[in-house]
Amino acid sequence: MNLNTIQAVQRPTSAAEVTSWRDGVAWLAGGTWLYSEPQPALDTLIDLEGLGWPPLETTSAGLTIAATCRIAELYHYSGPMEWKALPLIRQCCDAFLASFKIWNAATVGGNVCMSLPAGPMTSLTSALQGVCTLLPRQGPPREIPVVDFVTGNHRNVLRPGELLRSILLPAAALTRRTAFRHCSLTKLGRSAALLIGTSGPSGDLLLTITAATDRPMQLFFPQAPSAAELSDRIDAEIAEARWFDDVHGSAPYKRHVARYFVEQIRAELA
Repeated sequence: MNLNTIQAVQRPTSAAEVTSWRDGVAWLAGGTWLYSEPQPALDTLIDLEGLGWPPLETTSAGLTIAATCRIAELYHYSGPMEWKALPLIRQCCDAFLASFKIWNAATVGGNVCMSLPAGPMTSLTSALQGVCTLLPRQGPPREIPVVDFVTGNHRNVLRPGELLRSILLPAAALTRRTAFRHCSLTKLGRSAALLIGTSGPSGDLLLTITAATDRPMQLFFPQAPSAAELSDRIDAEIAEARWFDDVHGSAPYKRHVARYFVEQIRAELA
């Protein structure tokens, strides 16, 4: 779509070159949302392409994913063999309501910053205990876990002009065993529920519920729980208002499906 209100496109080579912020300015990464509908409130785009961030960096600390990393680049990533959780990457990419052509433009950071309940990159990075590095317009970088970054439907903790630089997936999280469950009301449609469980050598369970809730909900058990213990924790920690109601599934339906998947994940990883 042509954005006929845009009067300027800035192309900085460093995030430090952007020293001020005002209404009417927006970051441009893949642009798959910006160009999908009119943006009458915008007059300036700041193109992140020139920042030259490496899309993926593998270190002893884990996998660092640049906010500008394309979905296609992440999909084709192959890391150390001991990172047993890597199949989650392709499983979550396949949960996109998008074709492979969109994958060549859409970015990981763009999907997380959109903060939609069904955003599969939010699901992936939350489940693998990802940590966001944020660049404010003024002041030092700050870090926040992905599970706390998204606060609701299309809502997050970004301040005006703040930029998501990268997400670190810790090596310890990437070595955990995983279980993945996903459903949609239509074939290749938007997710109605996307749940991921991970388990470490001690037999603990980290359960991440997304798409069915308006923000990522995470439950940790130091030892494998019983079905009753898991059900009780869901009742105690996920408020009724958190179950997300939209055209892709009613709140009661999503709650029911999530509970069904939760027990499958518990049994698989126990």
